[in-house]
Amino acid sequence: MEAKFIRLLKIVGVGYKARAESEGRKLFLKLGFSHEVELTVPPAVRVFCFKPNIVCCTGIDKQRVHQFAAAVRSCKPPEVFKGKGILYIDEVIKLKPMYKKENRV
Repeated sequence: MEAKFIRLLKIVGVGYKARAESEGRKLFLKLGFSHEVELTVPPAVRVFCFKPNIVCCTGIDKQRVHQFAAAVRSCKPPEVFKGKGILYIDEVIKLKPMYKKENRV
């Protein structure tokens, strides 16, 4: 299968990891829950993990590749206070300002 469309995801967070098994057919995510999240990859999509925090979704059908990448991202969307979660490699999250106790009135 020739990979025509690629979607890269970055996992940000202490202890957050991903691993792909059985030739890119299963994706296991450790996202801080009490269990691992297991995702079955659709037939037209392949998944590779270059590092424990970089996930690559490839395939010949653009809609299925992007839909699976969105399903992976929805497992732990990025949060706006610390920036932890799963985000696309080219995505920028604007963080909210943190209030310190000294600055409160």
